[in-house]
Amino acid sequence: MREEDISRIIEMAWEDRTPFEAIEHLYGMSEPQVITFMRRQLKPSSFKLWRKRVSGRKTKHLSVRDPSVSRGYCPTQYKQR
Repeated sequence: MREEDISRIIEMAWEDRTPFEAIEHLYGMSEPQVITFMRRQLKPSSFKLWRKRVSGRKTKHLSVRDPSVSRGYCPTQYKQR
């Protein structure tokens, strides 16, 4: 796997509004595979923080996501400078 892909998967996994289904669609990795991937790529403390953050987060799963969340990021997340 290319370094750019590894970096992008980690970024997508950390983003609150990017569902696991988007990672699976783009990279063919299911949620359990993403968890294993993150465990290998992150330091143990970073992995624990990430798991705590995404566990139970409704925006990470399309099936329980509020229909008003229609994009992978908040409109104010990437502000123009």
